[in-house]
Amino acid sequence: MEKGMLVLGLVAIMVVGVVVVVESSVEGEEVSYDGRSLIINGQRKLLFSASIHYPRSTPEMWGSLIGKAKEGGIDVIQTYVFWNLHEPEKGQYDFSGRADIVRFIKEIQAHGLYASLRIGPFIEAEWNYGGLPFWLHDVPGIVYRCDNEPFKVHMQNFTTKIVNMMKSENLYASQGGPIILSQIENEYEMVEHAFHEKGPPYVRWAAQMAVALQTGVPWMMCKQYDAPDPVINTCNGMKCGVSFPGPNSPNKPWLWTENWTTWYRAYGKEPETRSAQDIAFQVALFVARNGTFVNYYMYHGGTNFGRTTSAFTTTSYYDDAPLDEYGFIRLPKWGHLKQLHEAIKSCSNPILFGTQFTLSLGQQQMGYIYQRNSGECAAFLVNQDDTKSVAVIFPNSSYELGPSSVSILPDCKNVVFNTAKVNVKNNTRLVTTGKKFNESEMWQEFKDIIPTFADTSMRSKTLLEHMNTTKDMSDYLWYTFSYQHESSNSKAVLSVRSAGHVLHAFVNGASVGSGNGNHEKVNFTLDNTITLNNGSNNISLLSVTVGLPDSGAFLERKVLGLRRVRIHDIQNSKDLSNHRWGYQVGLLGEKLQIYMDHSSSNVQWRNFTSSNNPLTWYKVRFDAPAKNESFGLNLGSMGKGEVWINGQSIGRHWASFLTSQGSPYQTWYHVPRSFLKPKDNLLVILEEQNGSPLGISLDIISTI
Repeated sequence: MEKGMLVLGLVAIMVVGVVVVVESSVEGEEVSYDGRSLIINGQRKLLFSASIHYPRSTPEMWGSLIGKAKEGGIDVIQTYVFWNLHEPEKGQYDFSGRADIVRFIKEIQAHGLYASLRIGPFIEAEWNYGGLPFWLHDVPGIVYRCDNEPFKVHMQNFTTKIVNMMKSENLYASQGGPIILSQIENEYEMVEHAFHEKGPPYVRWAAQMAVALQTGVPWMMCKQYDAPDPVINTCNGMKCGVSFPGPNSPNKPWLWTENWTTWYRAYGKEPETRSAQDIAFQVALFVARNGTFVNYYMYHGGTNFGRTTSAFTTTSYYDDAPLDEYGFIRLPKWGHLKQLHEAIKSCSNPILFGTQFTLSLGQQQMGYIYQRNSGECAAFLVNQDDTKSVAVIFPNSSYELGPSSVSILPDCKNVVFNTAKVNVKNNTRLVTTGKKFNESEMWQEFKDIIPTFADTSMRSKTLLEHMNTTKDMSDYLWYTFSYQHESSNSKAVLSVRSAGHVLHAFVNGASVGSGNGNHEKVNFTLDNTITLNNGSNNISLLSVTVGLPDSGAFLERKVLGLRRVRIHDIQNSKDLSNHRWGYQVGLLGEKLQIYMDHSSSNVQWRNFTSSNNPLTWYKVRFDAPAKNESFGLNLGSMGKGEVWINGQSIGRHWASFLTSQGSPYQTWYHVPRSFLKPKDNLLVILEEQNGSPLGISLDIISTI
C-alpha cells in the first residue's frame, strides 16, 4: 500500500506496467498503449471522441462541426470509411466532394484534434449494404466476412488502398498526422458463430492483415472479445459502463467505440431518444471502472443523402445527437457533456497515473478511487439504483447521490459534477416558413411511364430477386406480365407476397393499391380487389427498396422483391409465380436523369394538374434566400419518393409513413446551403403516391 492512500476497506487494482509499442518506420508521434490508456509520445491520454461521418454532411460544414466538437471538450474525431461510396464499381474510385476523406482528416488536423479511422470495410452504420459495394455480390464463389478467399482479396485490396492513401498524405500520427487509431472489421462477434469453422480464422487473418500494413498506430476491433494481440477489443452500446467486461488482456486499455447518443430513426420503429443524464452516467461509470477512451456515436449524425440509407432508415440520421442534423448545438445534451468532460479531465492525473481502488458504499452504491503516490486523489461515487436517492459516507463526509448518478470529486472531497444534475438551459429548434411553393403555376409535372410486358426486353419464367436484378442501380424494379381473363365477371383478387420493401400495383395502367413492410417486419402481402377486362390485361407491379440491408450473416444471400403472385377470380385461383415475366430496372425519369438541369428537357413536362397521380415527377425553379441560413424542405404534403436540388439528391422522402402517434417520421429534409445557387435553382421531386407539391415550402431552420 502506498503511503497516504485511503484505506477504508478498499480493494486496490494496480496499473499494468506492460506497454505495447506499435512499430513505425517513419518519424512522428509514437502511439502505443498499456493497461490504462493509449500512449501518445510517451504520455498516457484520457480521450473523448466524436463520431462525425464525412459523407453525411458537406465539406462546407466540416470545419464548423469539428470546431463545435472541440469546443464541447472533444479530443478525437472518429469516422467510418465507406467502401461503396469510394469504389461504387470495381476498380473505379471516387474521393471527391463529400467523399474527400483526405480533406476531412486534414480538417481534423487543422483543428488540433486526433482522428480515429474505422476502415471496416464492412461498417453496418445504417448505411446501404453495410458499406459493401454491391458488385461484390457477383464475384464468383464469394461469401462475405468469413474465411473466404474471394472476399478476403477484395477486403485486403480496399483496406490497403485506404491505408496507403493515408500514408501518402502523412496522416498517421507516426508520420506527424492526426490518426491515432484504426479499426478493422465491425461487430463481427455478433455473426461469427453463423460461419462456424470459417469465423475464427477470418478474425485472425483480418487482424494479421491490418497489423502487417504498418500504420504505426494501434488497431482495434469493436465487439470482438477474442481480438488477437496486439489488436484491442472495444465496447459498443449504451451501457458499456455496466456491460463491458474489459479488454481481453490486462495490457490493453478500456476503449468505448460507440456510445449511442440516441436511437436512429427507422420506419416502423417507434422514435426514441436518450437523455443527457443517462449518457453522462454511463460515461462517468465507464471512466470510473478504468475507461480512458469514450466515443460518442453519433456526435453529429447528419443526413443520408441520395440512396445511402440502409433498409427503412430515415434520411435524417441521429438528429438528437449533441450536434443536430443541421449542425446546431443541441442543448442541454452538448452542454451537459462538455461539463462532464471538464470534470473528468480535472481528474486526469490520478486516473492515468494513480492506483485504482473500489469501495462498497451500499447495496447498489460504489466508490471508485484513483490515488497517486503524491496523495493526489480523485473519486467517482456511483448510485446504480434508478429508483431513489441515497446518502453515502465517503470517507467521513456524507454525499447525496440521486438515482442513477455519479458524483465526480477531483480531490476526493468536493463534488464538481453530478451526472443527473443538468445546469444547462434547453434550446429549441425554430422553423420559420420561408419560400412557399403553393401556386400551381409554379410547378410542372411529368407522369412516368408504366411499362407493360410488351415494353420490356428482360424476360424470365420465374420471379427474379430484386437486388440481384437491379444491382442497386435503382430502388425500382418493374415486374410485368400479360394476363388472359376469360369471364364475364370482371372482379378478381390480386395477391402478392413480397420480401420487401414497397409495392405499387397497376392493372391496365391504373393504380390498384400499394403495400409495404417496415423496419421490424420486412415481408408483407398485398391482397386487393381488381377489375379485369374480358380478354388480355396488363399487370405491372413496381417493387421498391428503401435502402439495402446492412447487417447479419450471409448478407450476399438476402432476398428482396416479389416471391409469389396469384390472381383469384370467381372460377379459379392461378399462381403466376412461374408465369412469363417481363422486367424493367428503374423508372424512365431516372434513366433520362430528368432531375438534372442539362437533361430535364429529355421529357415533355406539362403544366401542373390537381389530379395527384402516382409515379409523377414535379419540378419548380426558385431563387435562394439571400441570407446565409440553414434550410429544411417541408415535405409534409407529399407521400413517398426522392428529392433533388440542382441535380443533387437530398434523400428519399416518406412523409406518408406515420408513427403510432400519427406523425410523419420525418417532415423537414435538410438542404445544405452549398447545394443552392443564388438564382434559378431546380427542385425536382419524384412522388410515388398521391402527394401534392402545393404544400411544400423551403423553411429556415434555427435554434432559440
